[in-house]
Amino acid sequence: MQRIFRPKTTLMRRQNLTGWLFLSLAVVLLIVVLFYPMVKGLIMSFEGNGGFSLRNYKRIFEDATLRIALRNTVLYVAVELCIMLPLALVMAAVLQQKDLKLRGLFRTLLFIPCVMALMSYATVFKIMFGNYGLINSLLQLLGIMQTPYEFLTTKPGAIFVVSLCLVWRWAGYNMVFYCTGFSNIDPTVYEAASIDGATGIQSFFRITIPLLRPVILLTMIMSVNGTLQVMDEIYQLTKGGPANNTLTIALYIYNTAFGSIPKFAYACALSFALLIVIALLTALQLKVGDRRE
Repeated sequence: MQRIFRPKTTLMRRQNLTGWLFLSLAVVLLIVVLFYPMVKGLIMSFEGNGGFSLRNYKRIFEDATLRIALRNTVLYVAVELCIMLPLALVMAAVLQQKDLKLRGLFRTLLFIPCVMALMSYATVFKIMFGNYGLINSLLQLLGIMQTPYEFLTTKPGAIFVVSLCLVWRWAGYNMVFYCTGFSNIDPTVYEAASIDGATGIQSFFRITIPLLRPVILLTMIMSVNGTLQVMDEIYQLTKGGPANNTLTIALYIYNTAFGSIPKFAYACALSFALLIVIALLTALQLKVGDRRE
């Protein structure tokens, strides 16, 4: 049987052309703003004195400052995974209690930090932990310290302030994901566990945690990837000091590219090395977290 093809109407053609027009504008914008700089940066990362060279990538393994930045970044990742995420999970569990009053208000207050501008809240923390800020004033008023403690110019104090800053901002953000995960758990599961004699703690670790595993994996991936790229807060708080003890990889890349002596080619190599690390860590976390049979 011969198939009969009906030509498209003028209206349909016009609609298709309009759709392709809007799509082409978005594609051009992405190419100009995103893909072209990425390709240009990749080409630049291989530039050397005589043209193509792997010198910039070899330098990564010899850079002592980069090793310090890597150590600090790993520390912040550990803080996010071991302190911030458990805290967010506990907050979400508390907010799920049916007898808790003003749950909406508490949820909003805990979520507010993550919608604040990065530089704004970092500035507030810098003022609070300054030599004559609120924290030092309280410590002296309570008689805990006689003189102001230099939080931002000593290694332990600076690391503490940066870690506290990161936890304060992102705990509420991850709490929202956990609250969504809690709402998707069937309440009858807890009722059955209660009938079997399970306590609240047992239900939390044997029911809640396993059922929230996909959400926990998602927040872990986002936290690791985000912390590997953290820069704004530390730039505002300590500029990476004292003595590079709060310097992160992202801040080091920024300083390398826009410092007093710009090294754009090496900064591009560092950026693509960081991209590879993030991709590998994400794949590893997905592989470890995926236990489906």
